[in-house]
Amino acid sequence: MLCERCHERPATVHVTKIINGEKTGYHLCEVCAKEQGEVMNPFLAGNAFDFNKLLSGLLSMDSSPGFAPVQAQVQPRCGTCGMTYNQFTQVGRFGCPDCYDSFAARLEPLLRRIQTGNRHTGKVPVKSGAKIKRLRQLDALRRELQQAVAQEQFERAAELRDQIRMLEQTSE
Repeated sequence: MLCERCHERPATVHVTKIINGEKTGYHLCEVCAKEQGEVMNPFLAGNAFDFNKLLSGLLSMDSSPGFAPVQAQVQPRCGTCGMTYNQFTQVGRFGCPDCYDSFAARLEPLLRRIQTGNRHTGKVPVKSGAKIKRLRQLDALRRELQQAVAQEQFERAAELRDQIRMLEQTSE
């Protein structure tokens, strides 16, 4: 397809404009698109796409429906490297491995919003696969036990308690 303006070069840019509810589209070559100012490359110097600003914006959002910025009174600080949560939101990465534990309470809602969960569900190493499977089974049984107690199903809760004890004894 040739450029609809110069009819010389191949059209590589498709422009769609909606003006007063009316949609129009046309195909331009790169040269004509630049001349008309239709090219918006986010990686050019004028339109710098800053990933850190994007991440910082995500981190400063609350999980409430309005997504109002979080007003933090006391900034948690990593005991090992001294990094604050605010510094993490600006830089976009942690200062040390202990930061994950220091900011765990704030990271869980963030990870749930960005990803589908906060647990790895992919492949597991063969050597530790049985241990991981047993730990996941224990977690599931403990959650089920809590639900049974909350619903006052005490017989079921006793069965689950016994299963948990048996699994814990076999893992030691």
